[in-house]
Amino acid sequence: MNKRTLGRSGLSVAPLCFGGNVFGWTADEETSFRLLDRFVEAGFDFIDTADVYSAWAPGNRGGESETIIGNWMKARGNRDRLVIATKVGSEMGPGKKGLKPAYIREAVEASLRRLRTDVIDLYQSHWDDPETPFEDTLGAYADLIKEGKVRAIGASNLTAARLGEALDVAARNGLPRYETLQPEYNLYDRAGYEAELEALCRAQGLGVITYYSLASGFLTGKYRSETDGAKSARGGGVVSKYLNDRGRAILAALDEVSADLGATPPRVALAWLIARPGLTAPIASATKEAQVDELVAAARLELPADAIERLNRASAV
Repeated sequence: MNKRTLGRSGLSVAPLCFGGNVFGWTADEETSFRLLDRFVEAGFDFIDTADVYSAWAPGNRGGESETIIGNWMKARGNRDRLVIATKVGSEMGPGKKGLKPAYIREAVEASLRRLRTDVIDLYQSHWDDPETPFEDTLGAYADLIKEGKVRAIGASNLTAARLGEALDVAARNGLPRYETLQPEYNLYDRAGYEAELEALCRAQGLGVITYYSLASGFLTGKYRSETDGAKSARGGGVVSKYLNDRGRAILAALDEVSADLGATPPRVALAWLIARPGLTAPIASATKEAQVDELVAAARLELPADAIERLNRASAV
């Protein structure tokens, strides 16, 4: 499988990342082990999670996803064959939030314990923290890299202006820079990334790892009418946000391309992302083994130029 680099970190990954937000939420530990086994057996190696996953589920406190991944790696003895990405900064309890050095130090130790590993390959700032200077945050990351607890750092949910500022601070002060960006990006949600972030990431050689790669399931074709909103807990919100004239035009284009290629809409939607210049790997999750197979098929689907152009036109903003 052709691998792609995560910025200038020296790390390379398969062109699709398994999203760990479902572990400990809609997938229990036994199911999660099966999903991860199937993903890795297909030749993939990149898994993304966060310390806060999945605190929103009843009875959870956060850390459930990291714990399951750690238990799975321990059981399988496969840590050295994987690239593990996690995040810091989301609220984990009173006073446990943000990117101040003392909190990063506390949070990384907790993540390492849960993941049952000595090093995190890609440690990402989950949200911007305007109250903490980049010098302080990047300085804390520099210490962790020197200690061998983190290999590279990345950012999520930063504006182009703030990402540019962070890169400038790193260059001026000889500090490690964010090697990756994790933005929301998919066939429907294009403007936020393409307006300014895309050009900056490409100019700076950053890896790009997209979340909501299937627009909360809309691009699977599951939601095609108002009544389809009842199909899942988040269905109502998906329908209200995406089921409009533009959304229907995107689904129609996905249907056409899928029919031409003998594929499915989610495969085509992910393959469109994988084909986007400068994009490293879309993140997608699964709760069933058949869904993992869809992810695998998407990474192996090469879209012809005319199919990409048809999708581009239908989803233009």
